[in-house]
Amino acid sequence: MSTKEKRKLKDLNLLDKFLFDEAMEDEENMKTLLDIILGQNTHLKQPPQTEKECRSSLEKRQIRLDVYTIDEDDVVYDTEPQKTNTKNLPKRSRLYQGMIDSRLLPPGCIDFNLLNPVVIIMIMPFDLFGYELYRYTFKMQCEEVPELELGDDATRIFLNSHGKHPELVSQELIELLEYMEKSTDAVAEECESERIHQMHERVTRLKGNKEMEIKFMQKWEEKEMERQEAYAEGERAGEARINKLIMYLLEQGRNEDLAKAAANSEYQAKLLKELGL
Repeated sequence: MSTKEKRKLKDLNLLDKFLFDEAMEDEENMKTLLDIILGQNTHLKQPPQTEKECRSSLEKRQIRLDVYTIDEDDVVYDTEPQKTNTKNLPKRSRLYQGMIDSRLLPPGCIDFNLLNPVVIIMIMPFDLFGYELYRYTFKMQCEEVPELELGDDATRIFLNSHGKHPELVSQELIELLEYMEKSTDAVAEECESERIHQMHERVTRLKGNKEMEIKFMQKWEEKEMERQEAYAEGERAGEARINKLIMYLLEQGRNEDLAKAAANSEYQAKLLKELGL
């Protein structure tokens, strides 16, 4: 198995999870991001939390929210960069919404009106829905009465850096999305937004920080070890399945099937599926 090519911190963009998480720990960066995306003046109540763990119980699935923060109006924000279309992002956002909600009320509280408003933001370099928009905003509403909103204070926003309808969003949002996809001096210089220039200065300092470079290298090595271990485990599991198939065919005297499976990987996969191995 080939080793995945190692990237350098200076080559990362804000859509790369490591740089995004580190940059958004800076309250000014987080505020700028939310202000531009939502067109508001956000006042954060507490410092942003990166990789916040959410789990409803020890037995259930754990998720990690990339950047979690709350403003002075008690609105909860979860912001996620997503470079790859995993074909499950709408339902993943539903899972995130449920996990966040499950932790907002103290045990025993039955006044659901105390649930915080929640805004989940996913930022992507691709068009998830195919309508060529920069921003897709979803809220619950009634099918029979389209103007009737449910009013559950849950909002999910999917941003696409490759949108084609600039008249529907601010120029500053377009510049922000372009900068997040390519966080370089050249792109920053093309931006008219002073807030993006200031963000770029902070991101540049972060990229030039030697301690941050070491942290990134350690993180990369950990991920690479996990990837190689997962690959090796998959190989071992695959070998075990093949051995079970061979033993079964030998026991059943199916020598022709055994020879065919050895020569034809598609037939081998067909037998594995048929036998539930």
